[in-house]
Amino acid sequence: MRLPRDIGGQDLADLLSTYGYKITRQTGSHLRLTSSAGGSVHSLTLPNHKPLKIGTLSAVLSDVARHLKLEKHELVRHLFGP
Repeated sequence: MRLPRDIGGQDLADLLSTYGYKITRQTGSHLRLTSSAGGSVHSLTLPNHKPLKIGTLSAVLSDVARHLKLEKHELVRHLFGP
């Protein structure tokens, strides 16, 4: 599945909330998200830009998929549709 080209940082943060990620702080134009799903604490930083660069989006999704022990394509399909 192709990654969306028009998603922003806040939009992605909202989508990741289904996996237990919450915005814990904002510094300038960056959001800090934290989740304790899966038994361990995982934090990541997202730029609050619209749209996110495709490489940034891909890297964030890879990191989240690795933490949740999912394949990246499964995570992408669940977040962005069929």
